[in-house]
Amino acid sequence: MASLADMIPLAKTMGVEVTEATPDLVRGRLEVRPDLCTIGGALHGGAIMAFADTLGAIGAYLSLPEGANGTTTVESKTNFLGAAKAGAIVTAESTPVHKGQRTSVWQTRISGESGKLIALVTQTQMVL
Repeated sequence: MASLADMIPLAKTMGVEVTEATPDLVRGRLEVRPDLCTIGGALHGGAIMAFADTLGAIGAYLSLPEGANGTTTVESKTNFLGAAKAGAIVTAESTPVHKGQRTSVWQTRISGESGKLIALVTQTQMVL
């Protein structure tokens, strides 16, 4: 499963670890390294979005209809609800809201070590 994230260069650079991947659930974890943080030492919003996008994209890829060539993100919305400091581990769970012939919509919940929700991301993937 880690090889799925390793196929995405940014995810590999960030250290995204996929711990479970099925067409209906993708789970992952990310160590909050200092180079992924803001000046204040909190996980950068762009890193949060990239983490969620990686998991949603993997789920969309695993859910592609027969004959499809791939998937690409066409829309993403993030609600930032909390912070994670450098040194923490954040976990995420991505599940489908809709899986169709042309698009799929994935919702990813990113939580801190205490279980507190850090971000809620909804993305739309287009089938190629």
